[in-house]
Amino acid sequence: MTGPEQARDPKRRDAERTDPVRQDPQGAREPLTARVARFLGAPFGLGVLACLVLAGWALWTGGITDGPVARDVRSSSVHVAPGVDLDEAAAERIIGNRRLVVLLLEPGADLREGCQDVKRAADGTVVLVLSREDDEYDTYGCALLPGRDDGNFGRAFVAEMTISNGIDGFVDRPLEALKVVTVNYDRLVKAGTVPDGTRTISPSLPRYLVAAAAVLAVLVGSALVYATGLRAGRLAADRRRLRDAHADRSSALSAATAVLAQQVIDLDQRYARMKPTAIAGDADHKAFVRDYPALVSDYTDLLDTVTPGRDRDDTDLTGVIQRVESLSRRADQLARTAQTARMARPRSGTGAADRSEPAGNRSAARSGAGHNERHAEIDESPPR
Repeated sequence: MTGPEQARDPKRRDAERTDPVRQDPQGAREPLTARVARFLGAPFGLGVLACLVLAGWALWTGGITDGPVARDVRSSSVHVAPGVDLDEAAAERIIGNRRLVVLLLEPGADLREGCQDVKRAADGTVVLVLSREDDEYDTYGCALLPGRDDGNFGRAFVAEMTISNGIDGFVDRPLEALKVVTVNYDRLVKAGTVPDGTRTISPSLPRYLVAAAAVLAVLVGSALVYATGLRAGRLAADRRRLRDAHADRSSALSAATAVLAQQVIDLDQRYARMKPTAIAGDADHKAFVRDYPALVSDYTDLLDTVTPGRDRDDTDLTGVIQRVESLSRRADQLARTAQTARMARPRSGTGAADRSEPAGNRSAARSGAGHNERHAEIDESPPR
C-alpha cells in the first residue's frame, strides 16, 4: 500500500497510532524490576507481599524444613524408629504431659544428630536419645531449657547427666526403662534443676495469625460482596428507571409527532381550499394562508430530528418534545384561525374557466353563469 493509500485508510492510521511497536521504534519495554516495583508499591501488591511473608513464617515455624523425627516430636513425646520394638501409645501414657521427650533410635544411629534434629521442635524440654547397644543403652541427653547457653548452663548439664541414670537394667523392657526416666525427671523438678510445668503442644503464632486472617478475610470479603451487590443492585435499578423514563419520553415524542402530522394534514386540506381566495378574504383568512407555509417548513425541519433509531440523551429528547409541542400549539392556533376566517366567494374566476372550454360551449357557459349570478344576488339579498 502506497503512502497516499495509507493516508486514505483510517483503519490503518488507527492501528499505527495504537501499535506500541510503531510508537517505540526500538521495541523497548519496561524493565521487569520496574514493573515489580510498581506492583509492590500498590496497595494490592503490598497486601500480597504481606500474605506471602505471613505464609512463609507459618510454614517455617510449623516445621516445613523438619525431618521425620522432628515432625513426630512436634505432636508426641516419644519417637520410635522403624524396627524398634516399643508400644508407643503406652510410652506416651507413661511420660504424660511432662516436659520430657524420649527418642528411641535404631542401633548404631548418630545420637548427637538426633538431638540436633529436634532442637527447634522440642524446645523447652529435656530430650533423651536412646539406642540399644547389646546389653545396655547408648544414651545422649540434651536439655533444651531456656537460657541453657547462659545462666542455666550448669542446670542443663546436670539434667543431661542425670536423666538416664538406672535404665541399663531394663534393656529388654523399654517401658520399664521409660518409667525410670520419668522418675529421674521428677527428681530434677523437685530439686529445681528443671523448671516445673507441663508441655503444651499448640500451633505456632503464625498459624493463629493465618487463621485470624482467614476469618477476617471471610468476614471482610462477605461484607464487601454484600456492599458491592447492594450498590450494583441500586445502580441497576437506577439505570432501569432511567431507561424506562427514556422509553416513556420516546413514546411521548412518537405520540406527539403523530398528532402533529395529523394536524398538518388537516391544515393542508384547508390551505388548498383557502389559498385561491386569499386576496379577497378577511384578516384571519390572509393570516392563515401566510402562516401555514412557515409551519410546514418548521415541520419539515423537525422530521430530520425525530428520525427513528437515532440515539439521544434526555436533554436532547426533552428539547425535541418541546419543539413538537410548540408546533402542535401553532397548528391548533392556525386551525382556530381557519375556522374564524370568512371565506370569500369567487366572482371573477369564471372567465378563466370559460377560456379553458371549447368555443362552441362558451355561450352556454355564459348563460349558465348569468343565471347563477342572478340566483346568487337573490340568495344574498337580505330578508324583508
